[in-house]
Amino acid sequence: MNKIRNRDMNYDEFISNGEQVLRWAANYFEGLESLPVMSQIKPGDVKDKIPNSPPLDGESFDEIISDLDKIITPGITHWAHPNFMAYFNSSGSAPGILAELIAATYNVNGMVWMSSPAVAELEEKVLAWFRDSLRISKEFWGVVYDTASVSSMHAIAAARENIPGLEIREKGMTGRKDLPKLKLYCSTQAHSSIDKACLTLGIGMDGISHIPVNDRFEMIPEELEKQIKIDIKNGELPFCVVSTIGTTATTSVDPVKQISAISKKYDIWHHVDAAHAGVTAILDEYKNLFDGSESADSIVINPHKWFFVPIDFSALYIKNRSILKRAFSLVPEYLKTEGGDEITNLMDYGVPLGRRLRAIKLWFVFRYFGLEGLKLIISNHIASAKWFEEKVKTHPKTKLFAPVTFSTVCFRYFPNNTYEETLNQFNKNLVDRINKSGKLFLTGTKINDLYFIRVVVSGIRTEKRHVESAWELLLSEAQKLENEFEC
Repeated sequence: MNKIRNRDMNYDEFISNGEQVLRWAANYFEGLESLPVMSQIKPGDVKDKIPNSPPLDGESFDEIISDLDKIITPGITHWAHPNFMAYFNSSGSAPGILAELIAATYNVNGMVWMSSPAVAELEEKVLAWFRDSLRISKEFWGVVYDTASVSSMHAIAAARENIPGLEIREKGMTGRKDLPKLKLYCSTQAHSSIDKACLTLGIGMDGISHIPVNDRFEMIPEELEKQIKIDIKNGELPFCVVSTIGTTATTSVDPVKQISAISKKYDIWHHVDAAHAGVTAILDEYKNLFDGSESADSIVINPHKWFFVPIDFSALYIKNRSILKRAFSLVPEYLKTEGGDEITNLMDYGVPLGRRLRAIKLWFVFRYFGLEGLKLIISNHIASAKWFEEKVKTHPKTKLFAPVTFSTVCFRYFPNNTYEETLNQFNKNLVDRINKSGKLFLTGTKINDLYFIRVVVSGIRTEKRHVESAWELLLSEAQKLENEFEC
């Protein structure tokens, strides 16, 4: 029965309803494999089931929970599903989920140290844990943002602030005849967030040079230096180079060491985007891929991508935190606080004033699994991907599109009587067919007008048996599609 409520839940209600939510969450995970991975609804289906106006009187919690299953769950593409092998998985673990409950319970804003000291101090300590686990130099200081897009934007803002003599903070970038054209460099395979950051920061698309890649989709250092020289000759000002460890399409790794040397030679800020693959630095056999990153100025790694922290959680590491602070610190009178260098006011290090207690999620994940447990999970993902890679390499109708560096396998299926003009469409149709089955969720993309399929093994609930089933499903659906093409 509906009723007017003018107070929050009491103790007994909170316990009862909280238990109901936890049971719902546990049942959701228990029954995940029976759900279609990708939402199968039509546009508007969710909106049509929700009234146009909010209720006047409060509804029972039973009704609210019931509508999760009736309205919301059918419209969810289940990133937590073990057969979610699209994009880069962001599967949150149970300890991280419970930490979200605690963060929401505290519901604090850590804008300045005194507004909740634990927000800043836990963040500083846990990011030091994460940094040391990845064997990143202790010269780097860490700060949490929501996504890698925002982390990279702040790194590029710091790079812009690092340019001597331009006074961009004070004078801005508009209406100035004394400001040369700023240039940022990244590979053709860099994430689109780098371009968006340049749009946001006034660099513009014309201020970005996309450097060519080799046949392994890695930035070519010689082409980078060549473009820098051309720009300097033309009176332009190179200020930032972005290299990538684990590109979005193929997880290729740029030659970070060579890029770092070029950046230092021309006194250019070097930012490393390791949002997805950076966590593999905890494994001894992958540490060499990060050679050169110790010379970078900033690095972004996302624990919410492959470290099982619920989204959103992105860690930006920067060597000279004072430059980041100089770019963004603005302290109105009502936020002035005492404490000097002993305290960190997180609002000084970016656009947001408000700061959530995000660090508690990584703290819980570290403490529940331990570093060795996390290493084992990631190692198992890589081993399963290597198994899938071998299947692709040995099957007569599949061929790798790119080297398998981490746990992403990029490949194409070649049906009988293959014609290049129909190959892209066949592979795209194959992905669509698999996704519509609800048994597996994959994505594909294009490079140089060639469409290929991506299988990403990084979900915390994904085991080798799921990867084996994915291979069998792919072959089965490909054969059915071939038969249709031949009819």
